[in-house]
Amino acid sequence: MPWFSCTPVDEAFFEDAPLRLRAGFEIARPAATVWDELCADDALHWCRILQDVRWTSPRPFGVGTTREVKALAGTTMLREHYFRWDEGHRHSFYVAETTSPLFKSLAEDYLVEPCGEDACRFTWTVAVRLTAIGRPGKPINRAILKTLFTDTARHYGLTTRH
Repeated sequence: MPWFSCTPVDEAFFEDAPLRLRAGFEIARPAATVWDELCADDALHWCRILQDVRWTSPRPFGVGTTREVKALAGTTMLREHYFRWDEGHRHSFYVAETTSPLFKSLAEDYLVEPCGEDACRFTWTVAVRLTAIGRPGKPINRAILKTLFTDTARHYGLTTRH
C-alpha cells in the first residue's frame, strides 16, 4: 500500500481549513477521567470508522508524540504527529502520512475543560484540506467524519452540539 505525505499544519488550520467540523460534549465525568480515556491505549475504541489506534511513542506523551491509525475497515492508514500537548487539557495532531490520496492536510484538536469536579466539556475539532481527487467526495467525507462525533456522543450517553 503506497503512502502519501501530507502538509504539516499548526493551530491556525483549525480556523482556516476549507473543511472544518466541531462538536462539543458536556460530559458528566471529571475532566481527568475523560482526558485519560482519550489518551488510553484503546483511545477512541467506540468510533466505528477506526479499527485500530496505536501509540507509536513511549509515555509520557507530549509534543512530537506519534500515533498510527487504521480506519475505514483497513482501507486507510494514518500516521499522526502531535504538535501541541497541554497535559490534562488539550492536544492536537496533523496527519504526516496516509495511504489515502484524498486529502493534503488533516488535523484534529481535543480540548477538555472542567465544569466543576464531576463534569467537563470536550470539544473535538477536525480540519481537512482535500486534494483535487478528494474534493468531489466532500459531502461523503463530511458524513463519514461526523460519525466520530455521533459515536462519541453515544459512548458518553449524549447528543452532540456543533
